[in-house]
Amino acid sequence: MLRSAGDVWACVLEVNGWRRRRRDAPLVGYQELCRELSVSGPGTFGELDSTGARSVLRRFSDAWFAAAKRRKDGDVSACFPRRRRGLMPVRWYHGTFTLDGHRVRVPCAKSAPPLWVRLARELPYPVEQVRSITLLCEGGRLFLDVTAEVPVATYQAGEGPDPARVAGVDLGIIHPYAVAGPDGQALLVSGRAIRAEHRMHLADTKARRRAVAR
Repeated sequence: MLRSAGDVWACVLEVNGWRRRRRDAPLVGYQELCRELSVSGPGTFGELDSTGARSVLRRFSDAWFAAAKRRKDGDVSACFPRRRRGLMPVRWYHGTFTLDGHRVRVPCAKSAPPLWVRLARELPYPVEQVRSITLLCEGGRLFLDVTAEVPVATYQAGEGPDPARVAGVDLGIIHPYAVAGPDGQALLVSGRAIRAEHRMHLADTKARRRAVAR
């Protein structure tokens, strides 16, 4: 399924390569890409259904317009999406998939049999709160990324947070959270231990690969 999504990505790159050589306008709008996908017909990209293929087109369109905006703002290092990928994440939205405990039914093309993916654990959200799922591959393992709608916290009268007290939060890499509050109060959550552990794990993995290569 992810390989077929990679074929969709490569097809869009190839079509835009042809248009660039003919000095035509690139095909980057989501609606234009969807029309091009409908012309290709069913079964062109294996068992990937139209919803999953459109999620790849949406990803390409967003990446292209984000790069165009950065270049317009003066960032000459911003690059348009032109790199092929063997595996591409595929996203499905609410109503197109089925969740059943430790299993999720992924929609496929009409001519393909149903595909059930078994999960390692149950979802931490109720089924009615799940809005989308994304099938992706990270580090050689298959993952299911879940997006759910979580209700906003409610408070009893007089027990809610004080709206006059405001804090600024800065999200970072080394320090995940840096919070600045009133009267000079601050909170710094350090992530150096996690970062160091990740780097040690990466160095250990490289050493093992070198040993196996020898």
